[in-house]
Amino acid sequence: MLKIGVLGAGHLGKIHINCIKQLPIYDFIGFYDQDENTAKRVSEDLQVRCFSSIEELIDKVDVVDIVTPTVCHFECASLALKKGKHVFIEKPIVATVEEANNLIKLAEEVKAKVQVGHVERFNPAYISARPYIDRPLFVEAHRLALFNPRGTDVPVVLDLMVHDIDIILDIIKSPIKNISVSGVSIVSPTPDITNARIEFENGSVANLTASRISLKNMRRHRIFQKDAYITVDFLEKKTDIVRIHDVNGTPDPLAMTLDLADGSCKQITIEQPEVTPINAIMKELESFHNAIVNNTQPPVTIHDGVQALKVCHMILEEIERQQSLIQNNL
Repeated sequence: MLKIGVLGAGHLGKIHINCIKQLPIYDFIGFYDQDENTAKRVSEDLQVRCFSSIEELIDKVDVVDIVTPTVCHFECASLALKKGKHVFIEKPIVATVEEANNLIKLAEEVKAKVQVGHVERFNPAYISARPYIDRPLFVEAHRLALFNPRGTDVPVVLDLMVHDIDIILDIIKSPIKNISVSGVSIVSPTPDITNARIEFENGSVANLTASRISLKNMRRHRIFQKDAYITVDFLEKKTDIVRIHDVNGTPDPLAMTLDLADGSCKQITIEQPEVTPINAIMKELESFHNAIVNNTQPPVTIHDGVQALKVCHMILEEIERQQSLIQNNL
């Protein structure tokens, strides 16, 4: 049984601890949090051991689950990898592209497994839709959230949009040709709402909007491809597949049909694939265990996490460039 420990016991860290305690495949050893009050409270509330230092915890485990603030990811992951530990690390993988490249080198040197916590890959709505997605031509993604001070230490691109960037890169397998962006800071020093239009070399386009100052929560993708329109509601855990088929012979009188200008007829069908409820965080932690014991590639690799981070920084650099132009013209 793999021994595992958690670094970080904030909101998400506590969720990870609770999930691990329910997974019999792991032996949960304990956690570390630099805030003594938080550490004491979580230890008492969850009846788990709190370690006095990161190093002490790392020495006791086989797997380190990093759920600290993003700015601490690289330091924590480096300490764990240098001791040959497998690392599960929450998104975004690290804060900078330079840190990401250094982390890849370190992981390759010690031959340890690294999985990045892009949890939407394990969202049951996405899992149900994934078999139907085939060479998307256009994707519209919205991730809107009510304002919450937690997470405002980083731009909304790294806080929220990174989820959608990872999904887009998973379904559109093509190099990026161009990115156009717009970002506005409203309640925090960094952009709170951002729109990014990503154009790929194969002609596909993705239009992403992320906001943490909305009046409602929304996490939805609309995917358009040849003869199909797919919606994935990550929040409500629903999927709709709208497909257009050629009609041979007499069309079904109860079906929706389209009579085209060339005289042909198309039939529209709507499917709602079964969405099996799962705990996505438990599922990703379980998948990491399987990758370690079977010596296989994790479902969300370190390279996946780094690629998503690089796109985030391409967007942030373009926002910064635009803001500099505006300041210079004032």
